[in-house]
Amino acid sequence: MSGGELISVDYEVFGKVQGVFFRKHTQAQGKKLGLVGWVQNTSTGTVQGQLQGPRKKVTEMQQWLKSTGSPKSQITKAEFKNEKMVVHLEHSSFDILK
Repeated sequence: MSGGELISVDYEVFGKVQGVFFRKHTQAQGKKLGLVGWVQNTSTGTVQGQLQGPRKKVTEMQQWLKSTGSPKSQITKAEFKNEKMVVHLEHSSFDILK
């Protein structure tokens, strides 16, 4: 995989992000950017997950999670934590977890 160093970052998105196909759009955007990871709803009404891939693509996805999301979502904020460099990707695809 090209595009520089590989990183992994956890995220959580707040706002109206459940019941608006947010997970499906997140999965599609992640795959489009060539990222791997996962996304799931939380019991507190947020969406959380993990992104892995080249830093440039992960940064693009972070911007998407902060400002775009699914067409009917209303994002109030997105938090990113536990960013670390990884030698190899720990996921093989971008999955929606239940």
